[in-house]
Amino acid sequence: MEPPDDATNFNVDFLSVFFPPLVVITFASILLSSIGLTIGVTNFYKDILLQIFEFCRKTTAKARRKKHLLEEIDEDESSDSSEESSDENNTSENQDFILKDDMLVPDPQQERPQRQKNGLRYSFSIVDNKREFHLNDSFPWIKNGIDAIIDDEVTKRFCAEELQAWNLMTRTTQGFEFINWKLTTIWLVGFVFRYAVLLPMRVTITFIGVVWLVVCTAAVGCLPKSSLKRSVNAAVTMMCFRILGRALSAVINFHNQQHRPKNNGVCVANHTSPIDCLVLACDNVYSFIGQKHGGFLGLLERSLARASQHVWFERSELKDRAKVKERIQNHVDTPDSPPVLIFPEGTCINNTSVMQFKKGGSFEMSTVIYPVAIKYDVRFGDAFWNSSIDSFMAYLCQMWTSWALVVDVWYLPPAFKQPAESAVEFANRVKADIARQGGLVDLMWDGNLKRMTVKKEWIEKQQEQFSAKIC
Repeated sequence: MEPPDDATNFNVDFLSVFFPPLVVITFASILLSSIGLTIGVTNFYKDILLQIFEFCRKTTAKARRKKHLLEEIDEDESSDSSEESSDENNTSENQDFILKDDMLVPDPQQERPQRQKNGLRYSFSIVDNKREFHLNDSFPWIKNGIDAIIDDEVTKRFCAEELQAWNLMTRTTQGFEFINWKLTTIWLVGFVFRYAVLLPMRVTITFIGVVWLVVCTAAVGCLPKSSLKRSVNAAVTMMCFRILGRALSAVINFHNQQHRPKNNGVCVANHTSPIDCLVLACDNVYSFIGQKHGGFLGLLERSLARASQHVWFERSELKDRAKVKERIQNHVDTPDSPPVLIFPEGTCINNTSVMQFKKGGSFEMSTVIYPVAIKYDVRFGDAFWNSSIDSFMAYLCQMWTSWALVVDVWYLPPAFKQPAESAVEFANRVKADIARQGGLVDLMWDGNLKRMTVKKEWIEKQQEQFSAKIC
């Protein structure tokens, strides 16, 4: 049965009205990004989004205040009727509380002579003058354990960053789209815009960018090693990465470009996702060092390796520090080689902190280190990739359907290892500089705790501290 003529005409009219502008905008974005130009549309789009977010923030805050006032009125009405019964309950509870305190803290007159040391109570036997263990010796450690459970500063770095205000995406909302009809309308319009307009455009630009990257790197790989090949590779890779950046509506603000990493050096940065490589490669040429992947990421790695020297490791080889150091040193010693890009954390962190830097081979060498701080604006989309939960393609779909990729990149002054400074101290100093510049929390914990349990030596260290306090 054929559809009615009116429906056919409507479909044709719809495609004829909306399809040509989308095609023009898509290819215009590809052309402008390939030559490194922008006409300010993305920044204008970002400013419009910020105004919408601010309106939504004020609306939700007003609704919360109204809800809070209603709850207070209900509580006042209920408290008047239950005042007498609550007084009786409070009396019995206070008695129970006193009894519990008496049970936890023995009568001082019945205890042996005591003294305080490091916040713990020490009781000495009159007979043999030896330290005796009391149950309350473990209270500070129990308190630390409860504090760690309530506010775990490690595991919460491996989940999505909390938003201060709603960004009109359901994966970060708490039902704000149903507060009133205004927010519901804005949310519906934004949903249609992200999935019906942005998603097709971004998928198309990504497909064209990847195909162009594969073709160009294959062509560059056929050239003999020379200064011409390095120049062509620099132009081609930056062009391809800028096209891929436009596929995410990337707005990248580079600061202190006078400290941009130079050849025969090592660039270290905090790590949020593989998109970090794309962000940095839009402004400079790097030789990447990282783990081998399969699938879509593996395709990109093999394509890049055809045109330039990149070092990809198997997971088992990453534990061989000598091999890592040797490969990095050989690359740095090669004349006019691009700077090496390394993420010393070894895993992705959720853009709120910087975790332990592995000294690896980069901080043990006597070469120059170029620190870089990367900070994403989570209001426009969460750039963190939790590889233990989502595949890269699932993560990429989330980025395609986000509002934009807004990121600030700070180039820090070059760092050199001091004569009396160990590799670990050097790594911690660089990490602290990156955290300070990017407004991130500086943590000493190993980021690999996302995939493994606490090391045995860390547990033994806590046991030694506890035994030292009670002895």
